[in-house]
Amino acid sequence: MIEARFQIDHGPFSLDLDVQLPGRGVTALYGESGSGKTTCLRCIAGLDRPARGFVEVNGEVWQDSERGIFVPPHRRALGYVFQEASLFDHLSVRGNLLFGLKRVAAAQRRVDMNLATELLGIGHLLDRQSHNLSGGERQRVGIARALLTSPRLLLMDEPLAALDTRRKNEILPYLQRLHDELDIPVLYVSHSQDEVARLADHIVLLDAGRALASGPIGETLARLDLPLALGDDAGVVIQGKVAGYDPDYQLLTLTLPDSQLPMRVTHTPMADGLPLRIKVQARDVSLSLANDAQTSILNRLPVTVVSELAGDNAAHVLIRLDAAGTPLLARITRYSRDQLKLHPGQVLWAQIKAVAVLA
Repeated sequence: MIEARFQIDHGPFSLDLDVQLPGRGVTALYGESGSGKTTCLRCIAGLDRPARGFVEVNGEVWQDSERGIFVPPHRRALGYVFQEASLFDHLSVRGNLLFGLKRVAAAQRRVDMNLATELLGIGHLLDRQSHNLSGGERQRVGIARALLTSPRLLLMDEPLAALDTRRKNEILPYLQRLHDELDIPVLYVSHSQDEVARLADHIVLLDAGRALASGPIGETLARLDLPLALGDDAGVVIQGKVAGYDPDYQLLTLTLPDSQLPMRVTHTPMADGLPLRIKVQARDVSLSLANDAQTSILNRLPVTVVSELAGDNAAHVLIRLDAAGTPLLARITRYSRDQLKLHPGQVLWAQIKAVAVLA
């Protein structure tokens, strides 16, 4: 478990945070600019020292202001990845990685050079000078260097923010590999909900230095009482399980958690039984009173209306649905809501295009 409590007052900005986070997996600190994400990360790293603060990482106390404990940043077993990779340009890639590796005594190393370079796909870059790397390559080297310190906690402060869409898409699969293959907890700062949906297991929603919510990502993104539901990229994250593949149409069939409800998505082949995370955007879910098979929409799920929320403009409403225990959100017009006479407890059909599911 990671426990963090901070109180900071810097005039127009204050941070008042008290959170308990999972000691494994990826936790996203999510919010708009100025919400306190980076300040929180810097406090955990010891780069900022609030007068009142407490940090404990899986049983190891790094700060306790009441007991006068403060472990300096260089003695905290953490790796820190910033927006810019900040490599030593006079060194080769290998030289940068060795700098991280040498910070840890050989007996305490949990990540070696071969593992770090393989996970980040940078083995072919080892002899290249750092100033000759692309932005995406630099960031991958920076992440590998942080891993080679064998951290007990990895802090990532918007590591994709300085990259264009192409470079982001280049790095995201490597970040997913870190999530899947390393048992190192990660705190990941972002203001991109799609990044968070793709990577995070747990999310802390920050606003004006306060935590509005903290919880598993699937449950938290589906809540209608949070501002997340009003954004254009509002939606839910679902951890499905592969149940078949159609090579002729390149369609993967998933079953939803704790049910046999199927969904089909366009995807490359995967073995049956493997987990696959998908995001279903609220704007891509339509509703029908009948299960009409005469349509191009492949996914038609029986759902129950749970609740609704007024949209961010007068024409829209957001409907929370339950699909055999899996939450869904649908953004529809008020006109459609009234035509369908939607009400809590009503059973109907959610329709989701296979090409719209983000997998």
